[in-house]
Amino acid sequence: MDTLLWIIAVVLVIAGIVAIVRKELLWGIVLIVVGLLVGPGGVSIFN
Repeated sequence: MDTLLWIIAVVLVIAGIVAIVRKELLWGIVLIVVGLLVGPGGVSIFN
């Protein structure tokens, strides 16, 4: 389960960075924050 959460978190953060590069600042910030919350190092929504 931890591996799956890490993969989801990494994908969300990368998608957020790509969104920021594409000038979608708000959407990028939201994706990065959600990615950090979902990751096992953050405040996981599954715990």
